[in-house]
Amino acid sequence: MTALLPEGFRDALPPYADAAAQIESAILGVAHSHGYERVDPPLAEFAEGLASRLKAGGLRDAVRFVDPVSQATLAIRPDLTAQVARIAATRMGHHPRPVRLSYAGTTLKLRAPQLAPARERRQIGCELIGLDSIAAAIEIVSVAVEALEAAGAMDLSIDFTLPDLVDTLAADALPVPVEEIDALRERLDAKDAGGVAALAPAYMPLVEAAGPFDAALARLRSFDTRGLLASRLDGLAAIASTLAGRVTLTLDPTERHGFEYQSWLGFSLFAGGASGEVGRGGTYTIVHEDGAEEAATGFSLFPGGLPGASRGGARRRLFLPVGADPAASARMRAAGWVTVAALEAGDTPEAQLCTHLLVDGEPRPLGG
Repeated sequence: MTALLPEGFRDALPPYADAAAQIESAILGVAHSHGYERVDPPLAEFAEGLASRLKAGGLRDAVRFVDPVSQATLAIRPDLTAQVARIAATRMGHHPRPVRLSYAGTTLKLRAPQLAPARERRQIGCELIGLDSIAAAIEIVSVAVEALEAAGAMDLSIDFTLPDLVDTLAADALPVPVEEIDALRERLDAKDAGGVAALAPAYMPLVEAAGPFDAALARLRSFDTRGLLASRLDGLAAIASTLAGRVTLTLDPTERHGFEYQSWLGFSLFAGGASGEVGRGGTYTIVHEDGAEEAATGFSLFPGGLPGASRGGARRRLFLPVGADPAASARMRAAGWVTVAALEAGDTPEAQLCTHLLVDGEPRPLGG
């Protein structure tokens, strides 16, 4: 027997697993309070069907295997959003729109980068199916912020992006040969001024159009002389106005990494003390079985990156000596205490990692 685990996997032990469960419960509680009803997709699906709903190349991240029952290739989900989209388009295709769905589950990736080596992680989110309007975006961003606050995250910040910016400009005001659009997107995403200048000099102002939200938005408005981006920029301003003073806002209009799936809006969520992003979201489309597309807006959170999950929860455990009054014990649990009962005379509060002892029906701090 060995305690070793495969690369990218780990056990969650107390008190960290308890803290993660509390964070997840807090996030889902906020989602439920805003009308987002829970769905729970299966861990694996037919690989072909899952691939059709993941962004291009999505199955490269998926662990695949042959189902011994059907002999078909199955894939373990690397992302839950595609599964929620399937449910909305098929099992709940008849549901009046918009439909609000929430979810939480484990995802698995075939491989992971060195800076983020975990291959298994929890994903929690909300999807608003049927709308990608400004009002829908305001609700989704607000729910994401409230959920993170409920989970104990502090010093929140949001970085907005416009995923279809290059496509919109290249199709009208600033034409670019089709075969060069992907390269232009990559160079803008990398802030490669030399590369952008060589491909499409007219796009150079976008390299500098990133930073604190108000200043970046002003630079974009100055750049948009023909008003092609006016509705998007007005939408961003409306979303930002609902968050003023609550979170730090930035804007990077050409950020594309991880937003290949989104349409006019994308955003990343950050929290103080977290090493990277703790969530992301935006607008996108889902595809129905008849080929029809439907607008949607949503977000996904990755609670394992929140500081509270890595620190673990504070223990507050009440030790019940052998023979403790059951009624008093029940009263303590009803008041929110975690009680740990001694099952033999030699048991001690210290052995059970307790912080308090039940004495004469009342909690008393150890050492107090």
